[in-house]
Amino acid sequence: MDRNTVTGLILILFVMVAWAYFTMPTEQELRERQAEQARQDSIAAVQADTQQVEQPADEPEQQAGMPSVGAEEEDKPQEMGSFSAASIRDTSEIQVETPLFKATFTNVGAGPAQITLKEYETWNHQPVRMIEDTSQSAYSLGFLTNENYNVETDELVFEPLSDSRSIVLGEGETRELKYALNLSDNQRLLYTYTINADSYEIDLDIQFEGLEQVVIGGTVDFGWKPQLRFTEKDASTEATYASAYVYTGGELEQLKLSEAGQKENNYNGAIDWVATRTKFFSQIIKTDNSTQGALLIGEQTGSSEQSTTDHHYRSYLTTDISPQNTVSYQMYVGPLAYRSLKDYHEVAYNMVDVGYSWLRWFSDPLVKYIIIPYFGFVDDFMNIGLAIILFAVLIKLILYPLTKKSYRSMAAMKELQPEMQEIKEKYADDPEKQQKATMKLYKESGVNPLGGCLPNLLQLPILITLWRFFQNSILIRQQEFLWASDLSAPDYILSLPFSIPFLGDQVAGFVLLMTGAMFLQSKLTGGMGPSGGGGAAGGPNMKALQYVFPFMLLFIFNNFAAGLSLYYLIYNLVSIAQQLLIYRQMDKEKEAAAA
Repeated sequence: MDRNTVTGLILILFVMVAWAYFTMPTEQELRERQAEQARQDSIAAVQADTQQVEQPADEPEQQAGMPSVGAEEEDKPQEMGSFSAASIRDTSEIQVETPLFKATFTNVGAGPAQITLKEYETWNHQPVRMIEDTSQSAYSLGFLTNENYNVETDELVFEPLSDSRSIVLGEGETRELKYALNLSDNQRLLYTYTINADSYEIDLDIQFEGLEQVVIGGTVDFGWKPQLRFTEKDASTEATYASAYVYTGGELEQLKLSEAGQKENNYNGAIDWVATRTKFFSQIIKTDNSTQGALLIGEQTGSSEQSTTDHHYRSYLTTDISPQNTVSYQMYVGPLAYRSLKDYHEVAYNMVDVGYSWLRWFSDPLVKYIIIPYFGFVDDFMNIGLAIILFAVLIKLILYPLTKKSYRSMAAMKELQPEMQEIKEKYADDPEKQQKATMKLYKESGVNPLGGCLPNLLQLPILITLWRFFQNSILIRQQEFLWASDLSAPDYILSLPFSIPFLGDQVAGFVLLMTGAMFLQSKLTGGMGPSGGGGAAGGPNMKALQYVFPFMLLFIFNNFAAGLSLYYLIYNLVSIAQQLLIYRQMDKEKEAAAA
């Protein structure tokens, strides 16, 4: 062996020894790796247990290969330095029950993994479970550490500080639930949940003990991660309501996807609250701390019209840690019910559509101060269907002066039809003279040509508000009346062997009755008047429209809430009665004048 070969071998041996020495983990790193492995094994065991739970029979299984944004990530948990080392091995759950909900709290992420509402059911009478299946906390706290790790607490296993595995709260009671992530003797992350038996709100106080220099920037992101479960029979209709919201600067902003894909919206500055929702249920997060911004994330796996499409929305608050090293959050998980939401935040109910944006100045007060108090008052002693009937009658009685003025004006216009026809024939070649002669006739007869329209226009804001409210209000959800099992859904009574565009392959009962009532009212309007005067005021074209319009509404209303169709049915029946009464009064007045 020559000299150069020996020298080369010595150098290679030296490099190998140096490499082994400098890459060998320290005792601290070995402890962290062992703790991380224990944490991964613990979380994997929980996930395996969750996957073994039998899927309910009423829920279709996920098709093989189909992406599901609701499923938890099964990737190996990420390394988080000393926070991973603090994660314990054993997982545990605590069952919490109040008069309003049942919740399963897990120490994997230190929060609720499931919340079931006790006063509400799905369309097939199963308990309303708010969260898609998960083995981790629905809430996660995220921040950057001085070790340059991104910490996500829903992947860490906390130590529960309560020996009880079951907590039951009676009316008026309040209980605390605590979890800790112990990094060292003087460093820990402490969660304190406060649960009120009489509210859907859950409060959370987080203390960063000895972590002042650990959390970079003094800010944290706190948010809701899982998908909210749908609860209604028609998933494609409920999908139109699935979305995320942020309330900031006095404005309510919405994130809503209309096609497959993912979208993120960032907001800067002071944030009042963030939320995600389905048609009738929601989760909301607000904080007492100052905020830096918010993040809304939406994911959709397919077309909005497909019932198998997943709609997954997440919401996060970027919050400043207080000088006392704490952050506090108030979380709402429950129904989109006015009083519950109002107790949580003054404008949280604005997520519920009770009128078009240009009409909110009228719709909001009408709904909040008249409609909701009315239904809350009658709910204790009257079926909601009967309450809707009574409400329609009351609205027609209140609007009776406007209705009377409208019908009288329409009747007067009908009386002028022969003279108007003569003017039209006399000045057929001179539209200007025809218009002047017609206006002169109106003036001499004391008739306002808009008198029949203006009263109806003044009633439109009420009708539009009720049209939106009855479609979206949880007040009439799963309320039965006659053949309708749920007044918030269509009351189909006829199944067709074929599908009709815009109508579908089923026909709703109250819509059929409503259409019949409108045909009858159109016939009275077009063929009756004082002394039996006939003919629509607008001529043959207007008369044809009067009969076409009810048929159009059959297509429009067929797939709307049964409560809405019931309301319009009674509204039209009362209108017919009032119309007959007004014409009879006018006939008597005419007879008295002739005598």
